[in-house]
Amino acid sequence: MSTFKREEILLLFDVDGTLTPARKVIEPEFEEFLYTKVKPKATLGVVGGSDYPKIIEQLNGKRLLKEFDYVFPENGLIHIEKGVEISRQSIQTHLGEDVLKRFINFCLRYIADLDIPIKRGTFIDFRAGMINICPIGRQCTYDERLEFHEYDTKNFVRQKFVEALKKEFANVDLTFSIGGQISIDAFPRGWDKTYCLNHVTKGTDFKEIHFFGDKTDKGGNDHEIFEDSRTIGHKVLNPKDTQRQLQDLFDL
Repeated sequence: MSTFKREEILLLFDVDGTLTPARKVIEPEFEEFLYTKVKPKATLGVVGGSDYPKIIEQLNGKRLLKEFDYVFPENGLIHIEKGVEISRQSIQTHLGEDVLKRFINFCLRYIADLDIPIKRGTFIDFRAGMINICPIGRQCTYDERLEFHEYDTKNFVRQKFVEALKKEFANVDLTFSIGGQISIDAFPRGWDKTYCLNHVTKGTDFKEIHFFGDKTDKGGNDHEIFEDSRTIGHKVLNPKDTQRQLQDLFDL
């Protein structure tokens, strides 16, 4: 059980698989638990690989901005505090147009030659702090998402894609992680979820920073922040497990 005051303990949560089922919205019962039971005991923050509109959609929009002290879309490349945007980084400026164009062209050619059961639309999602690559296409239905994830688990589609990217762009400042069920995130080294810690480790009173996430194994997009010496990592299985671990942590 934690003994720190609310302003001394920060809870950082992943979104998909931690606060919500993959690509679904937060359950009302869990939301109420967070805000009525957990928030009085700890500062709340969310860090997701998705862009700002998607996080807002999944976590109940305006209420999220009211209840969460920190919101970190795109691994914290966008920094929102108490509902106000403080700063943002740009992968476009960091890498330059020539590298970006070569990278996107390579991904599109690779996907075009990829033999998988189905493909839909939106294979490249260009964000402020990262590029999201989706072999099946982000316009797939929820059922198609689940089918691809099962196929990928057996056939290592994304893992092989990452290996090809690492080989082709070995001399470019990019790293890759397999996130969620259908996609790959590409971003400059150090722009993983640990980036958000830059915003909460200086000028704050936090004595403990806890991180809750489901993709904590090596190669998953929660791995680096889960392993970081500045955080206490909690591997979760799903939102119900997140709630159970919070109940144990605060004796709720």
